[in-house]
Amino acid sequence: MKKVVLAFSGGLDTSFCCIYLSRDLGLEVHSVIVNTGGFSEEELVQIEKRAYELGVTSHAVVDETSDYYQDSIKYLIFGNVLKNATYPLSVSAERVCQATAIANYAKKIGAECVAHGSTGAGNDQVRFDMIFNILIPGVEIITPIRDLKLSREAEIEYLNNHGVEYSAEKAKYSINKGIWGTSVGGVETLTSNQYLPESAWPTPVTSSETRTVTIDFEKGQPVALDGEKIGPIRVIQELQAIAQPYGIGRDIHVGDTIIGIKGRVGFEAAAPVILIKAHHTLEKHTLTKWQLSWKDQIAAFYGNYMHEGQMHDPVMRDIEAFLASSQETVNGRVYVELNPYRFTVIGIDSDNDLMSNKFGTYGEENKSWSGEDVKGFSKIFGNQTIIWHKVNQKD
Repeated sequence: MKKVVLAFSGGLDTSFCCIYLSRDLGLEVHSVIVNTGGFSEEELVQIEKRAYELGVTSHAVVDETSDYYQDSIKYLIFGNVLKNATYPLSVSAERVCQATAIANYAKKIGAECVAHGSTGAGNDQVRFDMIFNILIPGVEIITPIRDLKLSREAEIEYLNNHGVEYSAEKAKYSINKGIWGTSVGGVETLTSNQYLPESAWPTPVTSSETRTVTIDFEKGQPVALDGEKIGPIRVIQELQAIAQPYGIGRDIHVGDTIIGIKGRVGFEAAAPVILIKAHHTLEKHTLTKWQLSWKDQIAAFYGNYMHEGQMHDPVMRDIEAFLASSQETVNGRVYVELNPYRFTVIGIDSDNDLMSNKFGTYGEENKSWSGEDVKGFSKIFGNQTIIWHKVNQKD
């Protein structure tokens, strides 16, 4: 009997895959859940229980939280990456990490096949297939939901017919939770003009009092929250716990899929959007204008390429080296005020702050050159444009 490693989440699609792969295709199913920081121990226990109830031969939990931060999230912070100025790549970056871990697990147990529950309409099918082709060439890829062109209703009916109860209400919203944010998909996100109802968001809004938090960065990485040095992963987790109940970081991303169609997905990502905006503010104070300019251009490419699953292209390592180099002076404390549904970056303290009154006061006083110096510089700085206008002026 052939072994198949199934990327498992415990949701509707992968629950269907468990039954279909074993009962219809006669495969030995080994389910794997890749934890990227979105599951509690209790949730992982429940998912394991469900996997065995669905008839898998084995079930494994691969904790990739640390690698996910080190290999992806860190550089998303360095690059201030928000796709289409909105989306912190909560799911797309996570999928690259998960697909890589699944491929490595398939190699570890010598599986002949690997399976995932992606549909034929979205980005995940490309990300998983491509990474499997790169890392485990020759291993057969099985995609039941895509190949059978199944609706969620058809999946529920199939499971119920095989003795597995799954309610339509439970499947109403598709929720994916990781350390870098939670995605929410439902009937509203399949339209162009409807917003998700309050009940669809995983975290209810319960905080209303204004609160100020501080985030300390060292070489671009968030290392302390409210003065307590706890490391980047815990900063993200604890900031998320504080800020998400304010309803901060909720939005709907409208994007172009890899296969050329547009789509919408809701997300709640309080910690990612706060950290990116806080980090960007600190950079504005500590980097030169050309560092900022080139970072913006390179980081936009990096985010788009990661979104498309291309993390194994060596150009990504080259860009990461540039981004890491740029962070040497990005040190300091950022003050952020939290309010219901919004936050404000108040300001920063940094020994590397280039906005220093040692050199002048913006709009009032300069201590590095005289007014006469500026008169000459202005003529030289605009010289070529002056010549163009003289040559091409029309009398």
